[in-house]
Amino acid sequence: MAIRNIFFDLDDTLVKESASADAAFLATCERAHEKHGIGPEALHQAVRHHAGQLWRASPTITYCRAIGISSWEGLWARFLGSDPNLKRLRAWAPTYRRESWFRALADHGVSDLSFAEQLSGIFLVERRERHVLFCDTEDSLTNLRKDYQLALVTNGAPDLQREKIQGANLTQFFDTILISGEVGIGKPDCRIFELALDALGALPSETVMIGDSLTRDILGAQRAGLEGIWLNRSGSDDSVNPIVPDGQITSLSEINELLPILAEAKRI
Repeated sequence: MAIRNIFFDLDDTLVKESASADAAFLATCERAHEKHGIGPEALHQAVRHHAGQLWRASPTITYCRAIGISSWEGLWARFLGSDPNLKRLRAWAPTYRRESWFRALADHGVSDLSFAEQLSGIFLVERRERHVLFCDTEDSLTNLRKDYQLALVTNGAPDLQREKIQGANLTQFFDTILISGEVGIGKPDCRIFELALDALGALPSETVMIGDSLTRDILGAQRAGLEGIWLNRSGSDDSVNPIVPDGQITSLSEINELLPILAEAKRI
């Protein structure tokens, strides 16, 4: 059966989430270096550590894990929306951000709540200035859109993911966009893939999912009856991972070569 639909993940598949977060952290930590002589990378690691600890102890951690919101995203998300969990996160977030930076500064001998508050605000600005596409994203989506229906299926807080999508000018490429925080279901739950299929009027057997996570993207898609293509940009060794993708690429530019191979395999 022919492939007619392609689903994409967002973070670290189409946009540089990890690299953008790191750059925003370091730019913010540079302010602490200027004022107190703290090494930017050392403070970066400290704030990540404390943010992670606070995040895992939060009253909404089960929801955040199910929806797929990371601790560093919590440091700049607004958590807009009517879901009770989002409301709780919205109320807690200012304390969480301030405390993460305060504890990181304290690790380096600086006890300054006002400066921690300042750094948390700077990080909000620095991260929002970085919505960077991978160099192969725009051309690949432009070409694929000519022949396939495209869907974006991403985990995360609604406002955060919408900001990334709009900031990177990606809306134009997709026939439908599903965000876990908007539908209340996150990858790898097969139901979010089924919602995307319904939105396109698509069959699982005619659809592939492309993403960087073997668990969330590939396993989730396969559970829903789709084929999963692992975007392994770093060339990681997957030999010990029990999740076996239906195809593997290191760049989106390889998609046009792989899709006919997968389609032919379906006919055998």
